[in-house]
Amino acid sequence: MNSAQMHSCPLKIEIDHIDFMGHVNNSIYLQWVQAAVIEHWQRVASPAAVAAYLWIALKHEITYRKPAFLRDQLTANVVLEQVRRESAFYETTIRRGSEVIAEVKSRWCCVDAVSQRPVRVTAAVMACFFPGASEEQAAPASR
Repeated sequence: MNSAQMHSCPLKIEIDHIDFMGHVNNSIYLQWVQAAVIEHWQRVASPAAVAAYLWIALKHEITYRKPAFLRDQLTANVVLEQVRRESAFYETTIRRGSEVIAEVKSRWCCVDAVSQRPVRVTAAVMACFFPGASEEQAAPASR
């Protein structure tokens, strides 16, 4: 199930992002995905939920389509595909205008901010991500 809320995050390319080949280093894409997913969480969740739960990356699968360069204007479009138990599955598309330059599938784990231990996503947190959806709709059995 796709989230009703796609989050767009403008990306800024810094001079130190450029590698020896003259384009954005692959490791920078991970930083961008991290920032965009966390920004999405902070946008959809209540201040209490943001204070109570943290998200850590467990897995990233990146497909690089085209290189990015210093003067490019890029956007990360983040879509939460599903939430299951303690995991959130995101798809992030990095674009230069309408051109896709990278696609990232990632899995994130919800952790308690105090104990820093994984926790099951609560119904209240699920409602932040999928307003009006039941837990069954937001957490398909696949994956």
